[in-house]
Amino acid sequence: MSEINYYTPEGLDNLKSEIKQLESIERPKISQQIGEARDKGDLSENAEYDAAKEAQGMLEARISKLKNKLANARLIDDSEIDNSKVFILSTVKIKNIKNKMELSYTLVAENEANIKSGKISVDSPIGKGLLGKEVGEIADIITPAGVMQFEIISITR
Repeated sequence: MSEINYYTPEGLDNLKSEIKQLESIERPKISQQIGEARDKGDLSENAEYDAAKEAQGMLEARISKLKNKLANARLIDDSEIDNSKVFILSTVKIKNIKNKMELSYTLVAENEANIKSGKISVDSPIGKGLLGKEVGEIADIITPAGVMQFEIISITR
């Protein structure tokens, strides 16, 4: 049984674009490389041919994996999510109790997490610790460095 993957509209569009790019640009490129290597003669000792065939296999495996993700993709409907608690797609402003540093994160599905753009997975230690909390609550986050405490300052969509 395949695992259901949750996506925002942006994340789903990115997945579809990646599949399209791999199928329409990368696949023909590798086919061309295989053809050129085949034209060079003896295939039993042709390293270019072997490398192109291996790249083709990896590409096809990647396309298959992405298509499987797409087949099991579910779009997250944020219109019915309660803003009083932290849920997926919530943008949460938190304050570290110990050093008073404030941070802001948007909780997303694992496959859309990108710490550089402030998107963390709901499956990450911080994400798990924040889920279900309300403004003013203290979240105890278990990290390799020990337990960290964060106060929920605000929750927005």
